[in-house]
Amino acid sequence: MNLLTVDGLAAVTNVLDLAGVFASALLGGAVARSMDFDLFGFLVVGFVSGLGGGMLRDVLLQNGPPVALTDPLYVPVAVAGALVAFFVSFSERGWDRLFTFLDAAVIGFWAVVGVQRTFDAGLEWPAAIIMGTITAVGGGVGRDLLLRRVPAVFGGNALYASVAVAASAVMVGASALGSPTIGIVAAVVLSLLLRWGAVRWGWGLPNGRNWQPQSQLASLLRRGRGRGRTPRPVRPGAARLLRPGATGLLRRPGQDAGAGGLHTGSIRLDGLHTGALHLDQEAPDRADHRED
Repeated sequence: MNLLTVDGLAAVTNVLDLAGVFASALLGGAVARSMDFDLFGFLVVGFVSGLGGGMLRDVLLQNGPPVALTDPLYVPVAVAGALVAFFVSFSERGWDRLFTFLDAAVIGFWAVVGVQRTFDAGLEWPAAIIMGTITAVGGGVGRDLLLRRVPAVFGGNALYASVAVAASAVMVGASALGSPTIGIVAAVVLSLLLRWGAVRWGWGLPNGRNWQPQSQLASLLRRGRGRGRTPRPVRPGAARLLRPGATGLLRRPGQDAGAGGLHTGSIRLDGLHTGALHLDQEAPDRADHRED
């Protein structure tokens, strides 16, 4: 059941889009403040953060020029968000709370807008989820790349892009059931809850460095790989001489046992020095004198 007409749904979509532009431009301005930028830096970072995701979505959809270039409200709203961040200074605690709320709200707003604009362009649900996610995270990715930082969506923090995917999927499901109005509310509420829970309790996806599949088969495979690569430790106090034939492995290709060769009697593994390999290169005349 849809509580909005087609025109009403379009109007709500535009309002949510503009709200996301203002909030994301404000977040971009906060990042510029933390990096001690001047006014122009605030405006550029706020513009990219506020309008980057929507412009990228519209270019990919190829459904006419980007809305930010045809609607006269978008650029002033982005500039207003950057100016608010420039002139208003928040306390650290107040900014942390505001940042968490705005960040979560922007994800929900833009996921809804991306899905609805994709459906308006005549595309199906897979493209709608993709465009909803790109709309929600595109501005932040562009901002981070502009500032030469690793984009936050690549991990190392709480859930971010996955929240956009979930909100987009909820909006797509509600639209398929003929209830886009309920989908708007559900997507925004879900993004707020997921993002707040991720920040509050540290929810996040596993990363490739620390995470390993936990199963008996995976444990046996890891044990087998490590068995072939781990050398046997040398017991303290054990000094062993290398066999004369082993010195061939230590010579460079083409090097014989003549001048500059390796004297086999001085190559040993000294257990008193944690198994370090000592190489002593001696001239042939010194070696001959020792043999005499």
